[in-house]
Order: sequence, then structure tokens, then C-alpha cells
Amino acid sequence: MISRRKFLSHSCSLGAASLTASSSLLQLGLARQAAAQTSDEYRALVCILLAGGNDSYNMLVPADNDQYAEYAAIRADLALPQAELLPLNGTTETGRQYAVHPGMPELRELYNSGDAAFIANVGTLLEAYDAAAFQNGTASLPLGLASHSDQIAQWQTAMPDQRSAQGWGGRVADLLQGVNLANGVSMNISLSGTNVFQSGSNTSEYSISTTGDGAIGINAYADGSEFGDFRKRMVDDLLSVQHEHLFRREYQQRLTDAIAAQEVFVDAMQTSPQLTTGFSPGQLSQSLRQIARVIGARNALGANRQTFFITVGGWDHHDDVLDNQAEMLPAVSVALREFRDALVELAVFDQVTTFTISDFGRTLTSNGKGSDHGWGGHHVVMGGAVNGAQLFGQYPEISVGNPLDIGRGVYAPTTATDEYFAELALWFGVARSDLDQVLPNVRRFYSPESSSAPLGFLPI
Repeated sequence: MISRRKFLSHSCSLGAASLTASSSLLQLGLARQAAAQTSDEYRALVCILLAGGNDSYNMLVPADNDQYAEYAAIRADLALPQAELLPLNGTTETGRQYAVHPGMPELRELYNSGDAAFIANVGTLLEAYDAAAFQNGTASLPLGLASHSDQIAQWQTAMPDQRSAQGWGGRVADLLQGVNLANGVSMNISLSGTNVFQSGSNTSEYSISTTGDGAIGINAYADGSEFGDFRKRMVDDLLSVQHEHLFRREYQQRLTDAIAAQEVFVDAMQTSPQLTTGFSPGQLSQSLRQIARVIGARNALGANRQTFFITVGGWDHHDDVLDNQAEMLPAVSVALREFRDALVELAVFDQVTTFTISDFGRTLTSNGKGSDHGWGGHHVVMGGAVNGAQLFGQYPEISVGNPLDIGRGVYAPTTATDEYFAELALWFGVARSDLDQVLPNVRRFYSPESSSAPLGFLPI
């Protein structure tokens, strides 16, 4: 039988039907999102967590001769050969040129065709970085800077000054959940189990797998076999018992709701179109394949808004950076193009935005075998609505003595995660008046009342 913890996680994904009207956040969100609820326009956010800290200075590399020379001098044995880099079309506003890792031709094609963009030097910040304040010890810094556990959580919570169990994706769902049909299947769907990003006050993730129809339930429950029928009768009999104990009643109700949600999800997945787009066998590709299938079932699920979450681990490369990235970055590149092709096939590419996050960037300098924990890093955003073929934010000038360098080639971010996430949230449908609820730190970097976008990579 499936574990109690997994059933609780599964059943906590219930929609508005399982919530009480006492939640002030829910009431505020429902009132402010009335217009969104009357719209049948679908939108989805797909978050890909590269867990461990991706060495993104070898994913997006300066291609100008002078900047490449600085890059190669500082990176030493970690530098990619200039002749092997895949140059991107165009230049930045400062006239700089960039290239991607030689194992990512699909990402270059996505960028050059306008389907993807880069967000440069993003990181957790409590305030705009001030080199002098950092040097004299007066700067306000994120909690646990360079700590895996703290930084990976802060990228999901958007709360760099505290440890929280609620993520900004969960807070978005708390506000917007009324736009979806209340059928027990959460707006937030995870291919990586329980996570902070999708946990809110009243919502959490609905966990699915990459196999079959994705729904996770009781083994052999109503599977059509004689044993499955017996198990169904046994479980149903247990669930029909009336309990006086509060905890037993609550567990019984959650288990019952989880079974009902599973049935709803499986039935909906039967309506998803058969994709002709092929997907590679890797974890990320198969996760994105399943997400495409869920999106294909959006009408049967009654979903106008959905978030998806995938964790791809193994990016903590303190050694063998070049060998590891030569294996792992191509899998990301291929998976993104496959997902793009599937979304185009489903005619929803304009309505889905895919973005990457990671614990932190890494040191530009080598530790003799690899790179160590850093701070700011570069990220990919992909979608039909994305203002592609552009680099947003500021890619640092790589040089000895750059004031952003806090030591060993650890560059402080010039773009806060709040700016990155604010644009995603606004595009998704969060009202400007609710942005503080989703991103408590946002006003330190962006005014929700502004008529301009935080960064400009999405129309809002």
C-alpha cells in the first residue's frame, strides 16, 4: 500500500472545495482575481530546479576575444575551448557576444529562433549589492549564503531572510486556485514529490510519476484483477467506518479524497492527445513528456492555470566539472527542445513558460578539480510568449578586481530572484496589488505599481 506520507501529500493537493472560507488570503485572492476566473485562457509555469548549483559560467560563456581571454585566465583548467563554443546570434546592448556550451546546440537553436532567452547573474538578495558595504561588513546578506539547504530553499520561497515552509508557487496557487475546477487535483503538479516551491497556506503539490498516466495510488487498487477487486472492497470497507478520533477521521477523509482525485486525474489523462513528438529516455525528458500530456488534458481537468515542478539533481561539481557538464548539459538542451516541439504540437507554446532555478552559481576559479559554491548565476527561460534571442539582466565583465567579485570568482548577483519571479508571476496572472503576497521582498527591487516590467522578458 502507498505510504501514509505520500497519501497525505497527494490529498493535500485538493482545490477550493476542501478549503474553508476563513482564509483571508483566499478571500482576497478570489476577489482580486475575478476577471481571471471568467477567462478560459490557459497559462502554465514549468520550474526546472538544477539542484546542487549549476556552474552556469560554463553554460553561458563570453565569446568576445577580450572577455574570453579573461574568462580563460580566471577559469584556468575549467575553461571551455573557445573554438568549441556555440556562438549566439546578435549582441547585447553593450555590444557583447555570448556563446553556449558545445553540448547545447538545441538551446542555441531555441535562443536564435526567439523561443528562449537568458537571465544573467541572478541570485538571492536582501538589497541591491553594494561592494563597499560588503567589504566593511554592513551589507545585509541572505541567510546561509553558499549553504545548499538555505539557498535551494530561498530560490523556492523567495524569502532570503528567513527559513520558510511556503514557496512562492504555493502562494500564487493560494491566490489563483479559484480559476480551476475544484475537483481535488491541485493547480500545482510535481514530478519530484513534495517540494517547498509549490507549498502554500491552503495548497500543495499533486505528485505524479513519469510512467503510465502518472497518478500515484494504492498498488493494485481496482486494477481490474481479482486481487485488485478484493483490495478495493477491503479498502472501501475500512474507509466506510465512522471514527470518533479526530486524527483518524482526518486521515480517513484525506485518503478518501486522494483516491477520488486519482480517479479524476486518470480519467482526464485518457483525453490527452497522443503526441507524435519523441522524447529521450532521460529523467528530465520523461518528466517534460508527462507534463506535456497533463497540459493536453487541461480541459478535462478544468485547469486554466497550472504550475509544474521538476528537480534534476547532481550539479554540485566540486570535481570533474567539464566531464559532468559534458554529460548533463546536453540532456537539458535536448529536453527543452523536445518540450518546445510537444507544446507547439499541442498549440499551447505561447501559453507555457519554462524556467530554470538552481541553488547558486559557482566560483569562476578552480579548486584544482572543479568549482565551489558561488552566488549569482545564469538561467534559461523558454516559451512562445518569451521575448527570445535576448539576454536580460547584466552579465558581469569578467576581470580581476571586479567589485562584484567577493572572492575566488564568486560574483554577487546584479538581478534579484524577486525581479525574475515577479515577471513570471505577473505573466501568470497574479495582480500587481497581490505581488507583495507572493514575493514579500519584491519592493526592495521593483515597484508593483510600475508601468514597466521588472526585466522585460515576458509581456505583462
